Amino acid sequence: MQERGTDASLSGSRRKSLAVTGAVAAAVAVADQVTTAWAEADIHRPVHLLGPLGLDMQYNSGTAFSLFTGARWWLVPVTALLAAALVWLAWRARSLMAAVGYGLVLGGAVGNLADRLVGAHRGDVADFVTLSHWPTFNVADACITVGIVVVAAGWLAGGADRPTAAGHAKTPDHPGTAERPARPGMAEQAEHREPAS
Repeated sequence: MQERGTDASLSGSRRKSLAVTGAVAAAVAVADQVTTAWAEADIHRPVHLLGPLGLDMQYNSGTAFSLFTGARWWLVPVTALLAAALVWLAWRARSLMAAVGYGLVLGGAVGNLADRLVGAHRGDVADFVTLSHWPTFNVADACITVGIVVVAAGWLAGGADRPTAAGHAKTPDHPGTAERPARPGMAEQAEHREPAS
């Protein structure tokens, strides 16, 4: 009964983590597509906002930081595989922090994938946020970066959601909590007591 209750509790926890990841991912993907549509409609020249922050419409055929430029089409299946892996990681997540982090990365990946598949610029991703000495990016890129930081911070803080080779989440080690052998009861002690000489 206890094992069945533990399994049910774990399954419920995993469903909750997956739901959190899905909700965050959906919000990020929608925000990315809405802001991209606004940027494509309204940004026609570079705009300075505040300090190093500005807006400038550009299109990127590669990944973040303009890596792998020109490899737009093979990035589509790679991104799809990444999204599937993130869903699996979210299913195994045991903390809200990890679920949110996976959701941020997943939503960003879906947002950029949508740009490549249904965007009007032949598979390029629309980037429009500029910073001094930093590549132009979009909302999806920002969420991917923040999500990676959140997941990494969770791993470093406790390691409760770090995958292991066995496929189970790692739990922190607590020295001194090993199960101690049960002490013999009074009856056993009396049974093994040597008779007085």
